[in-house]
Amino acid sequence: MSLLTAAFLGLVQAATEFLPVSSTAHLLVFGELFGQSLGDPGFRAFTTIIQMGTTLAVIGYFRAELYGLTAAGLRSLAHGAPFETPESRLAWLIVLGTIPAAVLGKLFEKRIEALGNGVIAGSLVVLGLVLLGAELKARHVRTVGDVGVLDALLIGCGQAVALVPGSSRSGCTITTGMLLGLKREDAARFSFLLSVPIILGAGLYKLKKELPVLSAHPEWRSATLLGTVVSAVFGYLVIGWLLRYLRTRSTFLFVAWRIAAGLLIALLIWKGVLPSGAEERPPVPAPSSEAR
Repeated sequence: MSLLTAAFLGLVQAATEFLPVSSTAHLLVFGELFGQSLGDPGFRAFTTIIQMGTTLAVIGYFRAELYGLTAAGLRSLAHGAPFETPESRLAWLIVLGTIPAAVLGKLFEKRIEALGNGVIAGSLVVLGLVLLGAELKARHVRTVGDVGVLDALLIGCGQAVALVPGSSRSGCTITTGMLLGLKREDAARFSFLLSVPIILGAGLYKLKKELPVLSAHPEWRSATLLGTVVSAVFGYLVIGWLLRYLRTRSTFLFVAWRIAAGLLIALLIWKGVLPSGAEERPPVPAPSSEAR
């Protein structure tokens, strides 16, 4: 992979991780259009590790809030009163909301990884229509401070649905939050805070698995480093932009984006440009003796 392609895919990851349009869908499809395949262990490691860049972006953007929530949560644990303050209450609701995706992600990891572009296209369109329904029906009156135990569990279940490629973690959680009456910006804020434990935990778990791959494929190191840095820097900017955008605007733009992307991927599958299933991706040939 060229450094230019790595930087571009870093931008794709940054732009789509926090927007409700599915970073996985865009990253895999753009990667395949650039001649990459998840059958290549180097590209698989690349896609996994650059997601840590956007994890660092959300931690950096909400650093003060996350510090306050962590401190309040630990104090409340020591006092035996998890809901003693609004901050500790929110901290433990985030922990509660993390459980569904953490459990289901571990149970169905292999099956999820086997899902292909056909599922991505369908998820983009179907859940785009669900987002449209949420936008039309939502009351947009509640704030993050109004989130309760049932809300946290339901939004956490939305995060679990996002394990399906093409669903979008932020899309599913923002949609669920709006259906529960949250204002758009507050649904996004809770979505971002909820994302930290799951994407950090999953990211570190996958990072441990994929780092040895980069040791075996040193040609991917520079591309992965550059893609990660780009995704971190631009991901930070995207978070701020999205929160400002949702303060005064609807999610109709992202509904149209999802449907258009899903239909385009379906067209590319029909034309044979993209494989429909993960099992159809061509295997990566073993390196020749000259390449070694």
